[in-house]
Amino acid sequence: MNSSKAGTVKELPVGIDEATEEEYASQSKLLQEFTNISSIDKAWVFKSESGICSQAMFLISQPNLLANKKRKFMLSTSISKGSNNNVNFQWAPFPVEMTGVSITVPSPSGSKLLVIRNPENESPTQFEIWSSSRLEKEFRIPQSTHGSVYADGWFEGISWNSDESLIAYVAEEPSPCKPSFDCQGYKQGAAKDKECMSWKGQGDWEEEWGECYAGKRQPALFSFCAVEEPSLNFPPYHSGKVHAVKGIAESLSVGQVVWAPPVESIDQYLVFVGWSADPRKLGIKYCYNRPCALYAVKVPLYKSEAAESDLNPDGKFIVFLSAKASVDSGVHSATDSLHRIDWPTDGKLCSSTKIIDVIPVVNCAEDGQFPGLYCSSFLSKPWLSDGCTMILSSYWHSCQVILSVNVLSGEVLRISTADSGFSWNVLTLDRDNIIAVCSSPIDVPQIKYGCLVDKATNTTAWHWLNVSSPIFKCSEKVTSLLSHLQFGITQIPVKDVSDCLTKGAAKSFEAIFVSSKVNNAPDPLIVVLHGGPHSVSLSSFSKSLAFLSSLGFSLLIVNYRGSLGFGEEALQSLPGKIGSQDVNDVLTAIDHVIEKGLVNPSKITVLGGSHGGFLTTHLIGQAPDKFVAAAARNPVCNLSSMVATTDIPDWCYVESYGSKGKTIFTEAPSAEHLTHFYSKSPILHISKVKAPTIFLLGAQDLRVPVSGGLQYARALKERGVETKIILFPNDIHAIE
Repeated sequence: MNSSKAGTVKELPVGIDEATEEEYASQSKLLQEFTNISSIDKAWVFKSESGICSQAMFLISQPNLLANKKRKFMLSTSISKGSNNNVNFQWAPFPVEMTGVSITVPSPSGSKLLVIRNPENESPTQFEIWSSSRLEKEFRIPQSTHGSVYADGWFEGISWNSDESLIAYVAEEPSPCKPSFDCQGYKQGAAKDKECMSWKGQGDWEEEWGECYAGKRQPALFSFCAVEEPSLNFPPYHSGKVHAVKGIAESLSVGQVVWAPPVESIDQYLVFVGWSADPRKLGIKYCYNRPCALYAVKVPLYKSEAAESDLNPDGKFIVFLSAKASVDSGVHSATDSLHRIDWPTDGKLCSSTKIIDVIPVVNCAEDGQFPGLYCSSFLSKPWLSDGCTMILSSYWHSCQVILSVNVLSGEVLRISTADSGFSWNVLTLDRDNIIAVCSSPIDVPQIKYGCLVDKATNTTAWHWLNVSSPIFKCSEKVTSLLSHLQFGITQIPVKDVSDCLTKGAAKSFEAIFVSSKVNNAPDPLIVVLHGGPHSVSLSSFSKSLAFLSSLGFSLLIVNYRGSLGFGEEALQSLPGKIGSQDVNDVLTAIDHVIEKGLVNPSKITVLGGSHGGFLTTHLIGQAPDKFVAAAARNPVCNLSSMVATTDIPDWCYVESYGSKGKTIFTEAPSAEHLTHFYSKSPILHISKVKAPTIFLLGAQDLRVPVSGGLQYARALKERGVETKIILFPNDIHAIE
């Protein structure tokens, strides 16, 4: 044979034939089309000089799969209202990419914009202050002053004071001096980091706040002078000068700082949240059960003669969310409460300052009534012009809704529409109007503009207008695929109410069902399970789930009892019963849709991450004939081994033992404890598993360490079950 004429053999990845490769290529292209849909991270509205229209900025993100990063860009628009109560958004022709930007924070008046660029190495942190037309000031803060500014959504806090002369923020404390060594051994005196023929030791090991905070130094509070000319009466403040705020205990990790309402005084207060490290730091991300408190510290106030004080409607009091229900019970997340502190007009705080309850914890609401507050953060400016009504987003069963809350009367109103099953999220306020997004599992987000129907008559009805926007544009193929889908939120009755100790525990839970409109024969089903367990799957648009739906799968997204949004009694019914109550709820939901003829019982798969992975691996063991395949992302598989390696060992106790778990928690589990943990774990049922299972594991996961998933997967392989492991070497728990 003449080798030059022989056909070229196509080289394929191991274990993949040509037909499968073509299918992967087609699905990969479609996934990219879904992934390219942008998301709005934040939005701000600014008053125009004319007062007729408003200007708005939207911070938008879009995944860059090839670079394994997110692109961030800013898009501006002009907002004007017509005489016939319509609204017009005039969008800029193109967005501006925010390369290297970590945080953007407008000043209270909207005349300045603070831009912070955190370094990726030991370089200085860059602060920029922009006006409407140019860069006004630029400062570089060296690592000897502080490390990166926190932009994590937890400790993160950046606040301009009212006259825009000072900025308070949270950043990593400076790195402590570490021992130096050279060829002669220990070296006296400080050595430069890159000094030839010497090296630095690590110093003493220090506890960290777990998942997401590996390598991060303790968050500390700093203030920064943003004005050009300092007053001679206040020598500490010079333009660009950074000060560590004094009077804060070294043991406190600080976050979420705001300036208190200004008073006629040379001093002003900073109010912040402080978390104690006593007895040690446990994982804090997603864990609202970490005890904390509000603190106020006095700082000298530089009074700018040129700046105008723009007092917000909320200048008379401070409101705050409390996670006391979570702290008291030990569960990582629970029903919130809202409180108010009337700030003293003379600025003199005392330890007996009265805390007024605005929204208490709701244990069990009547059908159709407010189920309780589930809100992790506020807008920076959440107030309507009456000075006492704030607008916020909260979970209401399987939906996210927009609420108006009167912080004086405690009146709570659901102001987003309730009849569609869509989820809503408030982005920002335009005077007394609301800019929000709404979406569903089959509808990409849509910007909405909310107006009070008749402000003059003090009515509480809101009218919502559709806003044409380029932000959420998607391909024609994606639009077509989504148009063939339908969804509904289904009530699932509890199977055995005799086990329910409270009224809330006996109430129906919910599942979101997504399917094809043309359903001659039921599509294969994916059961989707959220983590936590005290989290919730919302009826909002998810690019990954919409992609799965578009491939021809129906989805059953189960909010089992213990989920957020259904009242405190339903939530607290799960601790102590994991691996049984939650598993039975999922099986009940599956049987419910089978009985309705919506699902082919021979084509059911299950997908879940974290506690959802715990349920996934439990289900394929406890109901091995129910599922034909499974996918588990960073699953909790063996509590008896996880308790020694996770950043949240107390979670293992509280969820396994219930309310007494918080009391008996110890760093040295007894043999009895370990036996109990094993009895609650999916690995107990591993001998019965039949379903082919894929594992997605983050190698840097501190919450559910990779060893647990690997142990379970290896044990499946040992028993001859088809198993595949995909390891993400640089990813943590979320695998983002």
